[in-house]
Amino acid sequence: MTIPADPSGAASLVSFTSVWDMMLKGGTMMIPLGICSLIVVAVAFERMMVLRRGRVAPKGFAERVTERLKARDVEGAREAVRSESSPLAVVLASGIGRAGRSLDAIEKQMAWAWQHEVFGLRRRLRILTLITAVAPLMGLLGTIIGMIKAFQTVALSGESLGKAELLAEGIYEAMISTAAGLLVAIPALIVYHYFAAMIDRLTHDVDKAAVPIALLLAGPGRAGAGVTGQGEVRTRVPEPELVEAGVADDEEI
Repeated sequence: MTIPADPSGAASLVSFTSVWDMMLKGGTMMIPLGICSLIVVAVAFERMMVLRRGRVAPKGFAERVTERLKARDVEGAREAVRSESSPLAVVLASGIGRAGRSLDAIEKQMAWAWQHEVFGLRRRLRILTLITAVAPLMGLLGTIIGMIKAFQTVALSGESLGKAELLAEGIYEAMISTAAGLLVAIPALIVYHYFAAMIDRLTHDVDKAAVPIALLLAGPGRAGAGVTGQGEVRTRVPEPELVEAGVADDEEI
């Protein structure tokens, strides 16, 4: 290995010509880190398509169902939700299936339906949390391996001069994997919390759409049976027996 005698030569030695060159200098741990970065991008694009508001809660759909229920056209409302495949339509269909019962029964059925839909909306988000935790550790492992190799190279070098340069070269190359691990983990964490906040906003939209429909579906004299003090249907609370059965789990790899 040639050690440059002048500072300008040293600068050219440690410079990177491309991202690929940096990955090659980062060691073998750059391969799994690169795979993790591709997974983060793939999950982000896939969840972005799934969590679009127009797909989960189409604009104007709840209003159309409400108008039919106000006209006492339950069959028309049922056909409307059957023609729509959005999660909101699934929630409203579950409530229409309990038309004429107490508001408490309708509320619980809608709660179960929404919890089931949230389970699907959160799918693959745990992959992001896993990468957030594992990527920095893989980067640190790569750095440790690189440091071991750097000190081994210095120890095996028979030259008395240039050992400091050899050690410095090995250290800066080893630190690349730590930086790469953080560069993968930080965006993954940001993307996870972005999608989690998006699901919260969608839950609010579904709650808002379900309130008037649940009130219209409740049987005569039962409109107050399952309404909270604020007049909202508690669509976020699943039945206890459903929780025990594992239906309300909110994430899946």
